[in-house]
Amino acid sequence: MIPAPFDYVRAESVDQAIELLSGNDDAKIIAGGHSLLPLMRLRLARPALLVDISRLADLAYVREDDGQVAIGALTRHHDVANSEALQELAPIVAYAASLIGDPAVRHVGTIGGSCAHADPASDMPTVLLALGAELVVLGPKGTSRRVTAADFFKGLFQPDLASNEVLSEIRVPKTTGRGWSYLKFHRRAQDWAMVGVAALAGNGIGPAVALTNMGERPLRAAGVEEALAGGADPATAAERADEGTSPPSDTFGSAEYRRELSKVLVRRALEEAMSR
Repeated sequence: MIPAPFDYVRAESVDQAIELLSGNDDAKIIAGGHSLLPLMRLRLARPALLVDISRLADLAYVREDDGQVAIGALTRHHDVANSEALQELAPIVAYAASLIGDPAVRHVGTIGGSCAHADPASDMPTVLLALGAELVVLGPKGTSRRVTAADFFKGLFQPDLASNEVLSEIRVPKTTGRGWSYLKFHRRAQDWAMVGVAALAGNGIGPAVALTNMGERPLRAAGVEEALAGGADPATAAERADEGTSPPSDTFGSAEYRRELSKVLVRRALEEAMSR
């Protein structure tokens, strides 16, 4: 379908983008557009104004900063996947980015757009949740706040972003010495995950397990983590993978199928993470 009519402005700075958003409650930010444009074509989203921030080069970077790795919100998935700093210091992030969509999507889509869209079937929010990452949000009059991934993803397509705020940066902890795994099951390589699992283990830190597409937002597999803390092996702990989840039923699979699939993927992810 053809989108509803809208105005378009290319922002020259983050401050200008925030100003434009503040002046129009029906404005939306666009960068790569792979999340927003399909919704507009279906007329599920009808922004009166698109604020294009895709050329704000100061929001595209990957660098070490104060014991973490800082990733600019406009960093393309391709650049996240191929970042030497992430491959060395937080490899699960680089690997998950390499699995997103296809090359065309990865060269245009951004990590910030993936987070701001808050799709529970998206890969990166789950990885950030498992890592305990922080997201930096900028607002009017130079205000800035940091939000944990656990608080940022509030619900189905509901990020912790006001209509006049911009996600500027994602900060992930270094995972040197920790085993990791991100596994997902999908019908085709470029499809959204039917179920995905991010797992981290080792280095004296308790295991972390998070789930993709098992609810209206990415979820920590609390039952699995509790079982592992009590000494359970991966296979036994994985039997609790679907506790507290509410997976969808659709043409790709029923909720019951996803529950069983989550147990299989959690076991495999834990085994892989613990073997690294």
